[in-house]
Amino acid sequence: MLFEWRPIATESLASIALVLVLAGVTQTQAPPASSREQFLRDLVAAAIERTHHEVTYDPGYVGITYPGGDVPAGSGVCSDEIVRIYRALGIDLQKELHEDVVHDPAAYPLSRWQQKRADRNIDHRRVPNLMVFFSRHGEELHITRHAADYAPGDLVAWDLGNGPVHIGMVVDQKAPATGRFMIVHNIGAGPKMEDVLFDWKIIGHYRYFGPPGVSRAPALAPSR
Repeated sequence: MLFEWRPIATESLASIALVLVLAGVTQTQAPPASSREQFLRDLVAAAIERTHHEVTYDPGYVGITYPGGDVPAGSGVCSDEIVRIYRALGIDLQKELHEDVVHDPAAYPLSRWQQKRADRNIDHRRVPNLMVFFSRHGEELHITRHAADYAPGDLVAWDLGNGPVHIGMVVDQKAPATGRFMIVHNIGAGPKMEDVLFDWKIIGHYRYFGPPGVSRAPALAPSR
């Protein structure tokens, strides 16, 4: 039997497209799980590499270039380590956060520093701003007291009490005494890898893969 070919009506094409969308078949799909896993491995490698650097804790305001600016390599605070980790993968948190503050300053706690407009020298170095940025452009994860809920590549923010807040990254090395994944952070003695996940009150838990379509550089090999 011969079948007569007929063009598909526009309404039918629209119906097919709707079905594909509902089924999750679109032209712009999320990165495959394998790509996300590799990104997290590279991110963790970059975090561990930071522990080979000597850094003097210095929270002072510094005028820096933009984009790609950084305080002197031998100085910085906890947030600077997060910025440097992502920079190793070609992601510039200075630029990404600055553009978001310019776009929507009301979303950020600028009044905390008596600040009325974006400041590309300092905004990305402030943990409360990073927390807002990661919640807006990354994945905001549950805060729990179960170590198994915190995976390598996750970002954790803490309230140290009496005002100061802190941030670090979970890595894939476990503490022998507790079996917990350790944290790379700088709380005063330079970037260290320590078992401190539950040492302070957790106030933020995030995962961030960078802006869509960014060209990511491979993580740096650990220095010796």
